[in-house]
Amino acid sequence: MAADVVLRAPLFAGLRRQAAMTLVNQMAPIRLGRGKRLFTESEPGDRLYVVREGKVKLVRRSSDGRENMLTLVGPGEMLGELSLFDPGPRTSSATAVTDAVVLELDHDQLTDWLNQHPSVALHLLQALARRLRRTTEARADLVFSDASGRVARALLDLADRFGEPMDDAVRVTYDLTQTELAQLVGASRETVNKALGEFAQRGWLVREPRSVLLLDRERLEQRTLQ
Repeated sequence: MAADVVLRAPLFAGLRRQAAMTLVNQMAPIRLGRGKRLFTESEPGDRLYVVREGKVKLVRRSSDGRENMLTLVGPGEMLGELSLFDPGPRTSSATAVTDAVVLELDHDQLTDWLNQHPSVALHLLQALARRLRRTTEARADLVFSDASGRVARALLDLADRFGEPMDDAVRVTYDLTQTELAQLVGASRETVNKALGEFAQRGWLVREPRSVLLLDRERLEQRTLQ
């Protein structure tokens, strides 16, 4: 059920289903077509979103116009929450990479919710800490890891969040173009394509349109350490 997906978000962690559904039913759904922008970098931010269906990418644009993808957010995950704790301009833009449905919660609704359920604040802070940790690790990878190692780490992270277990493999449907995947990794499209080709040749994965079938997670984990 869609409601069960939404209730995985940290906003509802530790709450009884009935209490959580009270807030879910107050949140306005927003439908986004692929490529539709949810919000834009530098615009005022005063609301939080929970993804119910589809995937949304968060990107920042450099001064010369290049885009850097910060993360990919999927069902049961949140975005835009930083501006609620630290009001100010959005630090990134959010764009749907598939058809998507997100639920919207504004600042006043969140404040009322936290006053009624103060324990939720801890779960939200933990979610922010996890995102900060991923960002820190990604920056460290840019310094200490080669491009192939970063591709391996990105695939493992995507597998943990979007993977679908199969008999002896995991299908990872990330719904990104090769250019978008390259932005996520912080490398050129050609370099990422070469790394994926190498992994496939070694039998670690099978390439599929906007997805991969992971066959040897252990080898990929070892590759991130090289």
